[in-house]
Amino acid sequence: MAKKVVAHMMEHDLFSQWLGIEVLEIKEGYSKIKMTIRKEMINGFGIVHGGIAFSLADSAFAFACNNRNVLSVALDTSINFIKPVHVEDVLTAEAEELHNGKTTGLYHITISNQKNHQVALFKGLCYRTDKELMSVK
Repeated sequence: MAKKVVAHMMEHDLFSQWLGIEVLEIKEGYSKIKMTIRKEMINGFGIVHGGIAFSLADSAFAFACNNRNVLSVALDTSINFIKPVHVEDVLTAEAEELHNGKTTGLYHITISNQKNHQVALFKGLCYRTDKELMSVK
């Protein structure tokens, strides 16, 4: 079910598609995705715009917290940037569930580059609704 939910999400998530996100692994409460940094993602300092790294982590967060087919939305998020990211870097975001409650979930997302260096850490708290993300047939 988790893989079907994420496939459904990706099909409708035009922004994640624009980022070039590739889904690597999905399990209940977990996701691992990757993308390659393109030149249009760079800010005026010649490094990746912080919003790009945030968006990658946010997608991993969304895939992990929604993949049980319970519609969940971000309640609070934060990110720490550790190292700069450059054009052609390949980033991998791994979302791990720390807490799976009835109304909230807490996730830790690590972003690493192709050299396996951590470049950012993201924390996400979600609110779980009482709705399904997709109808189960």
